[in-house]
Amino acid sequence: MPRWLLPENISDVLPSEARRMEELRRRLLDLYRSYGYELVVPPMIEHIDSLLTGSGRDLGLRTFQLVDQLSGRTLGVRADITPQVARIDAHLLNRSGVARLCYAGSVLHTRAASPFATREPMQVGAELYGHAGLEADLEVIELLVRSLDAADCRRLRIDLCHVGIVPALLSLHGPVPGLDTEDLYALLQGKDVPGLAEALEPAPAGLRDALLALPGLHGRIAIGGKEGATPPAGDAGPLARARRLLPQVGPVSEALDRLERLAASPMWRRWPGVEVSIDLADLRGYRYHNGITFAAYVEALPFAVARGGRYDDAGRVFGRARPATGFSLELRALADLQPEQPPARAIAAPWSDDPALADAIAGLRAAGEIVIQSLPGSERDQQEFTCDRELATDDAGRWIVRALTQE
Repeated sequence: MPRWLLPENISDVLPSEARRMEELRRRLLDLYRSYGYELVVPPMIEHIDSLLTGSGRDLGLRTFQLVDQLSGRTLGVRADITPQVARIDAHLLNRSGVARLCYAGSVLHTRAASPFATREPMQVGAELYGHAGLEADLEVIELLVRSLDAADCRRLRIDLCHVGIVPALLSLHGPVPGLDTEDLYALLQGKDVPGLAEALEPAPAGLRDALLALPGLHGRIAIGGKEGATPPAGDAGPLARARRLLPQVGPVSEALDRLERLAASPMWRRWPGVEVSIDLADLRGYRYHNGITFAAYVEALPFAVARGGRYDDAGRVFGRARPATGFSLELRALADLQPEQPPARAIAAPWSDDPALADAIAGLRAAGEIVIQSLPGSERDQQEFTCDRELATDDAGRWIVRALTQE
């Protein structure tokens, strides 16, 4: 095997893609700053117990682990940045009021999320701490929609869920003999009704019926009074069906109430291109979520380009429990959807020790121009730039910019 081959699902980012990624990253971080979000940069590696706190088995399986030669402790290469930001809010910033934090950085996965996904995604996200009300959920969802709009994603579907429903149902009847919770979540996520029915055979009838109903509780909903979003005739909507099929105990009713209030927000009317659905079996994630969750889908991608939701009290293990909600999106996947831009216009300049040339080049670059000096004996061959002008001397020996003569 050639030494320069990269591992599976790991690839270099070449100039045009790197430029699209960087330009989109800057637009997104500027957007978050306009909402008052502060940038943080967590480290790539941490002690493994810090990285995996409160998460499910899936995050542990995706996290590379190694031994720290200084301390002998097990370290992890982050597979998700959200737990790190929760640690920063709870342990380092220690603010009493609302904190808005954002980030952008690579994560590393032991296994790809899908056959064609990279194992080194670039995560960009925003997290809001310190407010338990629905207003915080609305703000981060609005910020997510505006993020995808900044990435030129015009048609968008957002699936809403509430991950507190399954724990509430399980707590009604206690543990099911032989049923692993992680296996249950996997069956629900895959909407594997036959497998779910088999796994739930020893469960009480009430719990079995409720859990078997969850995969079917999905569909588009009417949102914020927006025209054209009414469910089809004969369909009472997934939330109405959920109230009929699920036991209306406190936590389940509260979860459905919160989803209904979110769907009723007039915020949705501002985005006629956004379709909103409910999917009460969409339990993908890293198990630190405990309330409303959401996933965003765009037409060109077969997987969710962004995920987020509530993860209240995730900071408890770091010394301080806080209400929290946020999202992260996959920058590289979004950058791949950006239209190809023509090469940037540039100015060609010769190589010379002439101080006047150096001053002319410095002035042009300070004014925002791209100036490329040709090294002796080299040819211009750039993918990202096209030189349509050049620096040359006029009859008086002054350096001027003129149209480049095409040979």
